[in-house]
Amino acid sequence: MKPGDHPEFFHFPAPPGRSRESTIVLDGNGKLTHDGEPVVHPGLAQAMHTWIRRHPDDGRFILSNGYDWTYFTVKDAPFTVRTLRRDGDRLVLGLSDATEEAWVPADTRVGSDGALYATVKRGLAAEGAPYEAKFTRHAQAALAPFLVDEGGRPSVQVGAARNLIGRA
Repeated sequence: MKPGDHPEFFHFPAPPGRSRESTIVLDGNGKLTHDGEPVVHPGLAQAMHTWIRRHPDDGRFILSNGYDWTYFTVKDAPFTVRTLRRDGDRLVLGLSDATEEAWVPADTRVGSDGALYATVKRGLAAEGAPYEAKFTRHAQAALAPFLVDEGGRPSVQVGAARNLIGRA
């Protein structure tokens, strides 16, 4: 059993001489820094993306690997949409934590910078979900072949299915 499986895991004090606060920051492009320096090791950066959760008591963002946890700062969305692929009559999002899930265009908003933000991880309520995932420029550009105009509102058409982006 990992410490993270213990019901009081998030109430344990920090190790002696340590704090639960960190200087780890996730920026609006999905890049991680620690003490202002980029996290350059690709394996560590990828692992950190898989550790993103919300603290069950205060809802703040944390990194938890099941053995320890720390608060960190999220400047924009906690996840990014890195890739997009077609699967029949739906589009599948490839997320920054190396998971995939079907995109629900109606649960997507357009940010002030024109970027799309999808609601993701709906089934992970125990980890503070749902979350937002910001489309990278690459992923947003990959939507081009599927975009159609629906009376002045952006929509996507995949096969016979046509869906509005965002709610009316």
